[in-house]
Amino acid sequence: MDARLLTLTQWLSPAYPVGAFAFSHGLEAAVAEGRVTEAASLAAWLRDILEEGSGRTDAILIGLAAEAGDITTVEALARAWQPSAERLREAERQGAAFARVTAEVWALDLPPLLLPVALGRAARLQGLDTEAVTALYLQAFAGNLVSAAQRLMGLGQTGAQAVLAGLAPLCLMVARQARGQGAGDLWSNAFASDIASMRHEVQEPRLFQS
Repeated sequence: MDARLLTLTQWLSPAYPVGAFAFSHGLEAAVAEGRVTEAASLAAWLRDILEEGSGRTDAILIGLAAEAGDITTVEALARAWQPSAERLREAERQGAAFARVTAEVWALDLPPLLLPVALGRAARLQGLDTEAVTALYLQAFAGNLVSAAQRLMGLGQTGAQAVLAGLAPLCLMVARQARGQGAGDLWSNAFASDIASMRHEVQEPRLFQS
């Protein structure tokens, strides 16, 4: 077995200290507004994000960061594609935490960057396969939102795992399609998710930071 696979699964484990548990990516607002109420609507919401929204965008950004000589250009692009203040903070805080821990443990030159950019840069420095990195990132991203949904609504452990398992083929497809795509291929159509992240900024009470 390639030991680099273990490194990648460690980076994208729920136990890796990036604070992902504190963020819902706007899902909390969607639940409060009745847009997401049970397993089926949660799966549909996450499919839209992965295939049409920030999941697809992040997948391309990971690839760009893995190929970039000058990471500052990719970082600026990633910041420009954040649709709300909370989404930017979510990516900033997780990315800074990821960069700090990863740089120290693996002795990498990894400055604070938005999460997908930091991950792509670290993958390049460690010689990891970009498509594998992207697919596991998307699964971890979806897994965190499924976990958030369990805290927000009546979704049991079995139902939560069924939703996540159903998204696995899509994570693989998005990762495969993102390979070789550039800045000109970036677009996002998950408008409901983006608007939910904006509405969450003024939502009270709330459990999550986004």
